[in-house]
Order: sequence, then C-alpha cells, then structure tokens
Amino acid sequence: MWREAVTAGLLMAVVIGLSLGILGGGGSILTVPVFVYVMGFGVKGAIAMSLALVGVTSLFGAVGHWRSGNVNLRAAAVFGAVAMGGTYLGARVAVFFSGPAQLILFALVMFAASYVMFRNGRGSGAAGENGRMNLALVMLAGVAVGVLTGLVGVGGGFMIVPALVLLGGVDMKEAVGTSLLVIALNSAAGFVGYLGRVEIHWGVLTAFTLVAITGSLAGSYLVRFIPEKALGRGFSVFLVVMGAFILFENRGAFF
Repeated sequence: MWREAVTAGLLMAVVIGLSLGILGGGGSILTVPVFVYVMGFGVKGAIAMSLALVGVTSLFGAVGHWRSGNVNLRAAAVFGAVAMGGTYLGARVAVFFSGPAQLILFALVMFAASYVMFRNGRGSGAAGENGRMNLALVMLAGVAVGVLTGLVGVGGGFMIVPALVLLGGVDMKEAVGTSLLVIALNSAAGFVGYLGRVEIHWGVLTAFTLVAITGSLAGSYLVRFIPEKALGRGFSVFLVVMGAFILFENRGAFF
C-alpha cells in the first residue's frame, strides 16, 4: 500500500513541477493534499514539507525563466522582501489553528484561486499598461500573500502573477518567472518558521523535490508552446474539485 502511495505521490510531484514551471504557481495547491491524502502525513507536517518542496522547485524553475530573460529582479525584490516577513508571521500564527481549520482555509483559498484563474486566465490582458509599479499596493499584496503562505502552505503564485501584472507593470511572461523567484523566497521563510516544531520526513521530501524539479524545468521550457489562458482555466476546474474534496473530508468541523 505504501509503495502505491509513493508511486502516486511521485507522479503528482511531476504535475506539481509542471504547474510551477508553466503557470508560475499552483504547485503548493497540489502539494498539501498529496502529502495529506495520498501519503497520509499530518496537516502541519504536510504544510511545512510543501513549503520546502515548492520553494526549491520554484527556485530551479526561476533559473530556467531567468535564462530566457523572464525574471524582473526589481519586482521580485520588492514583493519578495515584504512577503517573506508575512510568511514567517503566518507560520508562527499557524500554531493557533487546528489541522482541520487550516485545511478548510486552504480549500477556501483554492476556490478563490479558481475564480481568479478562470476569470482572468492567469491574469493576462492588462499587463503593464502604464509600465509603472504601484509600490504601496505591491507591498500590501506581498504581505497578504506572505501571511497566507505561512498559514496554509501555499506559495501564492496564483495571486503573485496577477499582482505583478496589474500592480507592478510587469508583462505576463516576466510575471510567471518573477513569481517563481518570489515563491522560493516566501517558501524559505515559511519553512524556517516551521522548523523544529513539526516532523519532517526528509527522505520523502528529498525524493519528491527532485522529481518536482524535473517537472519544473520541463514546464519552464514548454511554457513558450502552450496557451496559458487555456491552461489556467483548465486548472481552475481542478482546483474546484480538490477544494470540494477537502471540505467534504473535513465536514465534521462544521457540525
């Protein structure tokens, strides 16, 4: 049974990497459910391991995008700096939430992400019309994404990309690559906040991360050939299904 779970989990790790490489986010939306429902780990440990896996995988994906000239270092520095502080805070506050409460919040985040992705197709359309960064709004969005990252283990790419496009004056392809760098910074801060407080299964985490990195590098290459809008909308449907499943599994928290 464990072997089947590991096999299924590793296959999903490929999907996680592809999602990060192609969409600039979405990996952690998948990672926590995989660790909890496929691998059987506790919620808090799953969130911590998700942060590590997504952070390292995103960093490798960001390198691929940087080589293609699709990383805006200035935007990443501004957004990432404030988001890291928010992420560390969120990880510390997470101890006051029960496992089911974190998963319910996670499901609600999935529904919100699905709406944004389906409506905007990854935020495309209004990319950088004035080419200027609204610094105050970018920083505010960075803090919000950071806190959410620490609380429920999501890298926040589905929010980072639209924020960079609409508030940071970054074009779509740059937003995807820049998002990966910000996710790496966010996830590192969140993981440090969990270290020493939850059990980390290092062997599983290492294997999953290596597989996800392969998927991320492939996604960074394939992104130039795949319509992002169609992918975003298809992924949004998947988010609704996963969110509904998580709410169903934790329905006892409502009664």
